[in-house]
Amino acid sequence: MEAPAAKTTKTKKPKAPAAHPPVAEMVNAAIRDLKERGGSSLVAIKKYVAATYKVDTVKLAPFMKRYLKSAVGAGTLVQTKGTGASGSFKLGAAAKKPAAKPKVKKPKAVKPKKPKATPKKAKKPAATKKATKPKKTTKSPKKAAKPKSAKKTTSPKKTAKKPAAKPKTAKKTPKKAAKKPAKK
Repeated sequence: MEAPAAKTTKTKKPKAPAAHPPVAEMVNAAIRDLKERGGSSLVAIKKYVAATYKVDTVKLAPFMKRYLKSAVGAGTLVQTKGTGASGSFKLGAAAKKPAAKPKVKKPKAVKPKKPKATPKKAKKPAATKKATKPKKTTKSPKKAAKPKSAKKTTSPKKTAKKPAAKPKTAKKTPKKAAKKPAKK
């Protein structure tokens, strides 16, 4: 009889993190930077990714195709020509805004709160000024009922009259000189 084979345990090496960003970011950056009017083709995207990120596009091709199909379905990309992963692609409205910069939430700085008593004190004098100021009223109905011809006679004691208030006039701005012809 044979002895049972000894079980060998294989130790898995931990995967090294990729030296390039995710495929989605690379493809979006390629389309954004190529700025082709009719959209960027898969071949042009692969060339850009290979030149910029120094990766093997043959190995990444299936991942790029899968991303293109799913991004068109999600609305991140718009397919201008072709079907599936072939054709031309442009960034959709959803991809243009967030692709610019990912937002990082920063903790807000705590500002010391002002005591509430001081603003209330500041508001009270303003309110009292309004209350003490008499409101200007229009002519009373009794005065309006008097005809214009009936003038009040002044007593001889009141000879000094106040000067009439000058009516406010709008300030005139000086007219600008005629415009000179622009130099070419």
